[in-house]
Amino acid sequence: MRPLRLAVVAVVVLGIALPARGMAGPVRTAKYIVVLKQGAGSPAVVAADQARRYGLSVGYVYRAALRGYSASIPTDRVAQLRADPRVAFLSGDGAVRAVDQTLPTGIDRIEGDLSSTRSGDGSGSVGTPVAVIDTGSGPHPDLNVAGGVNCSTGNSFNDGNGHGTHVAGTIGAKDDSNGVVGVAPGAPIYSVRVLNNAGSGSFASVICGIDWVTANRVATGIKVANMSLGGSGSDDGNCGQSNDDAMHMAICNSAASGITYVVAAGNSNTDFSGQVPAAYNEVLTVTAVADFNGAPGGGAAPTCRTDVDDTAADFSNFTIAGSSDEGHTIAGPGVCILSTWKRNGYNTISGTSMATPHVTGTVALCIASGGCAALSPSQIMAKLRSDAASRPASYGFVGDPNHPIQSGGPPGKTLYYGYLVYVGGY
Repeated sequence: MRPLRLAVVAVVVLGIALPARGMAGPVRTAKYIVVLKQGAGSPAVVAADQARRYGLSVGYVYRAALRGYSASIPTDRVAQLRADPRVAFLSGDGAVRAVDQTLPTGIDRIEGDLSSTRSGDGSGSVGTPVAVIDTGSGPHPDLNVAGGVNCSTGNSFNDGNGHGTHVAGTIGAKDDSNGVVGVAPGAPIYSVRVLNNAGSGSFASVICGIDWVTANRVATGIKVANMSLGGSGSDDGNCGQSNDDAMHMAICNSAASGITYVVAAGNSNTDFSGQVPAAYNEVLTVTAVADFNGAPGGGAAPTCRTDVDDTAADFSNFTIAGSSDEGHTIAGPGVCILSTWKRNGYNTISGTSMATPHVTGTVALCIASGGCAALSPSQIMAKLRSDAASRPASYGFVGDPNHPIQSGGPPGKTLYYGYLVYVGGY
């Protein structure tokens, strides 16, 4: 996808009143661009002369792209100014706004546009640092990449794949009228590269990333980590000490130090109890919801892939209602998600990897807003799940606990995808 381009919308504004002049009452004015004819003379000189003649107020003076000036003109003098032999024409002035920044459907669906951080000029940046443990993140002009580490091949923590940059954009793309916007706009991103350019790594490389995040948590201020990755494994219920799972132990220790881990459920349309880190009870595991228009209710036509609007994504892993994994499961938009990409680009892709950063950004925003600042990772996980569950049933999707799915899994079992994360309250 090519980088988005700037566009503007203009609206003619008429009838703006200025203070009263003498006893004649308010003077009504209109805003125009006055374009001068070739050979009319210096725009500044002509503008000053016409200001005296017609009682207008000069704004900008133009000398290069065109010759002329902007002005507020008394409406009863407009016709006279048009007839001035030095004037080529008058063009109605108006308001403009940048419309190139896209609100991705996923951000819209979880009501991220209601966040108090949305400013449009970058001034609403979120200060919670986030670790993206992935293929690297950036560089990208939409991202605030504050630093990082390379636990994969090469010497740089920059992203050679695109996946990690996409994740980072959903978390924290700046709200600056360019490109896309993230859930927690402008959040400092720490690029923890544990996967190579093909998107592959090992438990060893992932643990290297977790170790770096834990060791540098005080210096960086990292409070939350995104892991849109996974491999085969299970939860022994004992932080890896019973089944010799070093990654599980690393995450347990890191979480105990105060870092909330948000991870992808996986894309095999099966129970995520066989995939790690998704299976670990100490992480917030994210399933994927299909949404094509950023609004609840269903019925929107598919866009980049075939799926059904406002349902659990057909590829998303799940857990079983009543299992121990139910207590750390939540859902996020994960189908046809537009976000940042490598080489300053943008891309639309799908997966629980795309759902996960919606939740990670929500954690960062909750911490920044004060709602989660004093909470432990387990308490943050419980709060996000509780806040999601408190939304009206109409907010949800087919597959959430209000609209459970009883087919497609083990006989007699109900599939559990969790409630859709809600960010609007932060």
